[in-house]
Amino acid sequence: MKMQKCGCAREAVEKYGDMLYRISLLILKNTADAEDAVQETFIKYFTKAPEFTDADHEKAWLITVATNRCRDMLRYRSRHETESEEVLNTYAVEKSDSGILEALMELSDKYRIIMILFYVEQYKIDEIADITGVSVSAVKMRLSRGRKLLEEKYRKEYM
Repeated sequence: MKMQKCGCAREAVEKYGDMLYRISLLILKNTADAEDAVQETFIKYFTKAPEFTDADHEKAWLITVATNRCRDMLRYRSRHETESEEVLNTYAVEKSDSGILEALMELSDKYRIIMILFYVEQYKIDEIADITGVSVSAVKMRLSRGRKLLEEKYRKEYM
């Protein structure tokens, strides 16, 4: 049984907009680019008008499109000089949280995206594999290596 996408544009934006913006901001580290990525994700959503089997399928599709758009933007950035924006400290609830976010932001994209989907968005490993297009074992390895990289960073800071 196929599920129709949200009845109207407003419902989809209200339901998924904040989540997609958080993911995009964590990947891109820039509010303007994150807003552009989310906007382009919804444009694709409404122009393609895909049909989904359930709400989880719809959410996963949107995350996949948004993360792919973010990757494209990062590729473009690596080829063209841009200025980075440091906004993550404004999103930290407590000062102690900002260190974790900063450390996460310093990870390479392949680890950061996996860790965001697992720890922030609470996806299961097999769902992350589907969203990112990598194998389940690659997701597990990236989670493990990402945790080790964060641990190394914190050991250096607190020793």
